[in-house]
Amino acid sequence: MNRQFLQCRWGFACTALIMCLLIAASSATADISRFVGSFVGSADVQSADGSTRPRDMSVQISETKEGFRVYWKSTTYRKDGTAKEKAYTIDFVPSARPGVFASAMKRNVFGHTAQLDPMKGEPYVWGRIVGETLSVYSMYVTEDGGYEIQQFDRSLASRGLMLEFQSIRDGEIQRTVSTLLKRE
Repeated sequence: MNRQFLQCRWGFACTALIMCLLIAASSATADISRFVGSFVGSADVQSADGSTRPRDMSVQISETKEGFRVYWKSTTYRKDGTAKEKAYTIDFVPSARPGVFASAMKRNVFGHTAQLDPMKGEPYVWGRIVGETLSVYSMYVTEDGGYEIQQFDRSLASRGLMLEFQSIRDGEIQRTVSTLLKRE
């Protein structure tokens, strides 16, 4: 074969590969744009024993330079009238798998983002986008070596995001929530 022809084919293949990688990288973060915004709502959290507690919830999803950020807050109201508020912020970056995102919750000694260590009681967190749903998973290794997994599914809805949450410890459902979070 002609050497110029092979060089041309190789150059075209390299260019095509680079273009595919750039498109894949941009589509990994472009998917999140559909979920970007601020959403609020309330629901009754159902516990394993059947009891319920009212809870106000909000979530803010934003794009970052490297991926996206999810900030959520929940306020649980107790029977005695007091309230307990929790807030979390997690940055996500694309992984090598399309539609799957690694959490970037801390920096290692080289300044690169890294996962937390579940063997130290820290959550292992990741996210994924499948169709119209952004899911965030948190896995904990409990003190006795068991596990707890929390799953937040936030699906696009006409007025906001439909939130489906469940917490499972050692195979047993601990808490569930289902509510519409309205776009602000």
